[in-house]
Amino acid sequence: QVELVESGGGAVQAGGSLRLSCAASSYIYRSNCMGWFRQEPGKEREGVAVIDAGGFTTYYADSVKGRFTISQDNAKSTMYLQMNSLKPEDTAMYYCAAAYLSASRCQADAGRFDYWGQGTQVTVSS
Repeated sequence: QVELVESGGGAVQAGGSLRLSCAASSYIYRSNCMGWFRQEPGKEREGVAVIDAGGFTTYYADSVKGRFTISQDNAKSTMYLQMNSLKPEDTAMYYCAAAYLSASRCQADAGRFDYWGQGTQVTVSS
């Protein structure tokens, strides 16, 4: 049973924009915490942005602040990551994740998340 499905990745030039989507099974979407993570080959998975059940953003990586925006559409059980002013260093596989966490524990710690999508590749060329 597919629970989280990402889409929207692709190849863009530096300065461009992409919007990632994460469609969730309804019971997963009702989890208290959702987030976006990214991973480059040979590196650890890092948190990009996290949002709690109330729709409040609890975390943005310093490297994406002011450029990326996390949001949700409750009617569609979908989470988004709007990425603007993309840089080559944003190149990575991007994953969405979900977990049943209280607001205080809804942070960018990959180990706390129970459900993961298959990932969508983002490639930014200079």
